[in-house]
Amino acid sequence: MPEFAADLTEGYAFEGPAIHLGRPFVDPEATVNTVDVRIPLSLINRHGLIAGATGTGKTKTLQLIAEQIAAAGCPVFAADMKGDLAGIAAPGEASDRVTARATGLGYEWTAAAAPVDIVSLTGQDGTPLRASLTQFGPALLAKVLSLNETQESSLSLVFRFCDEKGLPLIELEDLRAALAYLIGPGKPELKQLGGLSSATVGVLQRRVSELEGDGGDVFFGEPGLDVRDLLRTTPDGKGIVTVMSLPTVATKPALFSTFLMWVLAELFEELPEVGDPDKPTLAFFFDEAHLLFADASKGFLESVTQTVRLIRSKGVGVFFITQLPTDIPDEVLSQLGHRVQHAVRAFTPKDAKALKAAVETFPMTEHYQLDETLQALGVGEAVVTVLNPRGVPTPVAATRMYPPASRMAPLTDPERAAIISASPLGPKYGQRVDRESAEEMLAARLEQDPDVVEEVRQKARPEPSPRARTSDESLVEKVREALGSTMARTVGRELVRGIFGMLKRRR
Repeated sequence: MPEFAADLTEGYAFEGPAIHLGRPFVDPEATVNTVDVRIPLSLINRHGLIAGATGTGKTKTLQLIAEQIAAAGCPVFAADMKGDLAGIAAPGEASDRVTARATGLGYEWTAAAAPVDIVSLTGQDGTPLRASLTQFGPALLAKVLSLNETQESSLSLVFRFCDEKGLPLIELEDLRAALAYLIGPGKPELKQLGGLSSATVGVLQRRVSELEGDGGDVFFGEPGLDVRDLLRTTPDGKGIVTVMSLPTVATKPALFSTFLMWVLAELFEELPEVGDPDKPTLAFFFDEAHLLFADASKGFLESVTQTVRLIRSKGVGVFFITQLPTDIPDEVLSQLGHRVQHAVRAFTPKDAKALKAAVETFPMTEHYQLDETLQALGVGEAVVTVLNPRGVPTPVAATRMYPPASRMAPLTDPERAAIISASPLGPKYGQRVDRESAEEMLAARLEQDPDVVEEVRQKARPEPSPRARTSDESLVEKVREALGSTMARTVGRELVRGIFGMLKRRR
């Protein structure tokens, strides 16, 4: 047996359930080795990275890993950026390409589907998921709103005030209401906590309006997601793959990437400590991960790093999917024990620098010139190193990946609709709940002092869009028009509810 094969045999010679990735090769033209490159199931919670240029097979690698984790009885949560990952819900097709790949690898390929739920942030292409502003918190909301540290501090002050005064921040209009109140009639109440400048509040209000235009008014609300609903299994013991459909919000990267981070943070808060289980509590796949760290503040990065580091003890394994390891901050990258690096294309000096950095993230190897190997990889090939059961990185292996057992193409519209309609999450999250929150509570306060209504209205919506009114409009209709109200309540309540207006809270 050649020395190369001996090294790999020793590195991957472990017992127990594992996720099978593929078989290694030295020369792309040579026959693959008989060693099975795999990840111990018990070490999925040591996190991982799936990287590579566009079109090199990252999504199929994600699918390959996710379907095996689900088959082992572990729930999976994965973002579906392009709409094709949902194909994991249907069995694959024995095409010539799949058959040739499996035969060439000596792999017994069998078509199989995974149990799937499809969710979304908008409800247009999956069961709608929501979070109240209070659930989401000021740090993550500041990331969505692209605030600087000073503005984030002011936002945190608003959240603290509302928490101490029992004012639930649920929808975006609750936040708008609180901002208007705290630079108007509520300014004296804020003195003990600090103060808000009108300029900062103006920035916050504009950013909230932008977020509303980007669909945040649909996402923020109740009922908020209970992350325990992501930990379900089927009666026959398979883990359910919750696919978050994101194509409709692909143009809003701050919103969807930060929402994924919020889900991860909620898992950390809700799940009990389990140490090192035989299999993961949940596998979490974070696609387009570079978007999460774009323009991230120091405090946000520290929070992400701490969550990734500590959530391992909750049994959650996190896989980041992106193009280059350098897309992930070093503090987070150092926590990722499993590396699957697909081809890197170095067409520019910047690409060449990134290639060099990618090579430096792998253990030393005598079997490859990694800078050359990474550029020579074809579609469905990757350089792999994982942690073995002793926690030691395995030898680096250029690997030809196994084909997924599920469909490597999008679901049809009828198939997707059938999954969504049959989901047990639909009755729980399908309908928005509207309960009393900060907007209504502050409205009630202002009703007692109608002289401040106009002042607060101007602060809540500093740039109204006036239009000509007809003489036969009723007084109530005029009030609704001026204040943007959509709720048919008493005129007094309409005056103030229209000043504010949109979200709810889970608890």
